[in-house]
Amino acid sequence: GYSIAFSDGGVANMVTGGLDRAFLAGMGIDSMSGTIPETVFMTFQMTFAIITPALICGAFADRMKFQSMLLFSGAWVLLVYAPIVHWVWGGGFLAEAGVLDFAGGTVGHSKAGVAGLVTAIMLGKRRGYGVENMAPHNLVLSVIGAAMLWVGWFGFNAGSALAANNAAGM
Repeated sequence: GYSIAFSDGGVANMVTGGLDRAFLAGMGIDSMSGTIPETVFMTFQMTFAIITPALICGAFADRMKFQSMLLFSGAWVLLVYAPIVHWVWGGGFLAEAGVLDFAGGTVGHSKAGVAGLVTAIMLGKRRGYGVENMAPHNLVLSVIGAAMLWVGWFGFNAGSALAANNAAGM
């Protein structure tokens, strides 16, 4: 996925990246991505690739088996997320058109929202909807999860500066 998103795709570069970095080939300890080590950049981008399918999971909770969710998430990251990342952050046609996406609203949130809506429509209602009590069961864990999300949000936004500088602090 990293290679599809951030490597040069040759003639098709505006739509998708190539496979130059498939399985992180050629990435050494001294490889740089702008002003930071490429390994750090790749890891930061991996957090986005991991969290974006998690946004979709809320739409099909209790509607899909776990194994199916894993297959869906892996396929979605490779076939949908990585090419869109290339369009906006990897030098594709949207980047060439001047589209900016500082913290993932275009690349992650909007695409995950659409994918969640389409998946929920395709799968239909949850089993037991309207019959069983589906109230949240643990308010304390919900608050802990919200706090972790809040703290992680600060890390994402600071990391979006791709440096440990004043922009990251702000």
